[in-house]
Amino acid sequence: MDEQDGDRNRELMLDGNAAGGMLYDVFSAEMTGAPTECASCGRRGEIGSLLAFTQAPGLVLRCPSCENAMVRIVRAGDVTYLDARGAVYLRIAR
Repeated sequence: MDEQDGDRNRELMLDGNAAGGMLYDVFSAEMTGAPTECASCGRRGEIGSLLAFTQAPGLVLRCPSCENAMVRIVRAGDVTYLDARGAVYLRIAR
């Protein structure tokens, strides 16, 4: 990907708060304030501080430091796929 493509992708990204509704649907909890850690660079922060890419057939949350894809959520019919391999953890309060 060249620099121009990277800039265009960055312009399409929102902050993680834009994913609040989908995250609530998946986790049945308010997740934008939940702490997480990037598995790639170790950056820690709230899920709401991640970069949300919503212009795809799902949701991708990326680290704002290294742009590692931390969380991917895709809905297909009556199932939801969740991939959080890019996060060391997602802390969900009870």
